[in-house]
Amino acid sequence: MALLHLSINAGNPERVARFLATLLGGDAVPFPPFPDSWIAFAARDDGTAIEVYPLSHRLIAGEAGLPEAGATFARVAVASALDRNEIIRLGAAEGWVTRICNRGPFECVEIWLEDRLLVEALDPAMQRDYAQGMTMQNWRTMFGLR
Repeated sequence: MALLHLSINAGNPERVARFLATLLGGDAVPFPPFPDSWIAFAARDDGTAIEVYPLSHRLIAGEAGLPEAGATFARVAVASALDRNEIIRLGAAEGWVTRICNRGPFECVEIWLEDRLLVEALDPAMQRDYAQGMTMQNWRTMFGLR
């Protein structure tokens, strides 16, 4: 199974989408189905994308764009071709909390977009550790599951 896309909200959708597109090596463009929204596409252009809506938007079955500002609970891990130092530099340049974190079987760079929404960016070395460490057997062992 693969994550095809993710939808998040942000105070500045264009800024956040452009930043995510940089991490993914792709491009960000407006997302016409929803006013003031953007979408960040990954470089391989296989449908991997992150939609970024304004804080005033939320998705409800059968309805769109109902106002509701505030924080959101969402988290995503993304693979980046950039190395950890470049990822840290990019996040720091935006003024967002950016740091290396150890998640047990792998490390990631935590980037808190707008200091409220967590993106875990994994450079190629981190991706290798993730692939080796995040197996069902390792997960069962780590948490004592049968």
